[in-house]
Amino acid sequence: MRIGRVALHLALAAVLTVLTQLGGLAWLISRLFRRKFLAFAILYAGLWLGALMIAPLFGRVPITCHGDGPLVMRSWVFCLANRNYVAHDLRDAATDMAAKMARAHPGTVTLALDGNFPFLNGFPLLPHLSHRDGRKLDLAFYYADQGRYLPGQTRSPLGYFAFEPGESTCPPRFPTLRWDLPWLQPLWPDYAPEPERMRLALRLLSRDPRIGKIFLEPHLAAKFGSGAPKIRFQGCAAARHDDHIHIQL
Repeated sequence: MRIGRVALHLALAAVLTVLTQLGGLAWLISRLFRRKFLAFAILYAGLWLGALMIAPLFGRVPITCHGDGPLVMRSWVFCLANRNYVAHDLRDAATDMAAKMARAHPGTVTLALDGNFPFLNGFPLLPHLSHRDGRKLDLAFYYADQGRYLPGQTRSPLGYFAFEPGESTCPPRFPTLRWDLPWLQPLWPDYAPEPERMRLALRLLSRDPRIGKIFLEPHLAAKFGSGAPKIRFQGCAAARHDDHIHIQL
């Protein structure tokens, strides 16, 4: 019985580590206290605050989850799970692009999605294949409802998994990260990517010397990308990029 409980706690710690990097450590230490769930909450909060202060010393900085700036995380979930950390240069590049977007189109808000965890190059950020070094960041699409721009909104609550229809050259395979999730698509509102902001964002990013690559599905790159050489197809092994823009140094 005791072995089973130990295995359960180790499994929970593993899941929390995969999801938040720091949660597993907080969970294991909290087992030493009488009020375990309260201890876990306090320990995790302490580790979370510590990461905000310590991560910049190791080359990663957080993107804010609050405020009214031109660049903000799409949801507090990303911040709570420590998935909003990127390299200084990448945050600067994304912030500069967001500021230019807001000047060109007042009221525009650029939403960031997954970045990376605060520590350790090579530590995986699932389900992404490449978000392992703080040099990658996902950005949400800019959406409109019947032609009217929707500031700070996305089709899905987290900005992911609301796929834009278009042709794909990828053959069916298993296992795959190119999930169709057809049962989920009818749940999202019928918004569409706002073309002027999409084109400007991709143009600004592709002209920034700090940005090395931009991943977007080919049918969207052809529609909004103006043939910029930095805009590429991520390949059939990676997740779909018809619900967000991936940028990297």
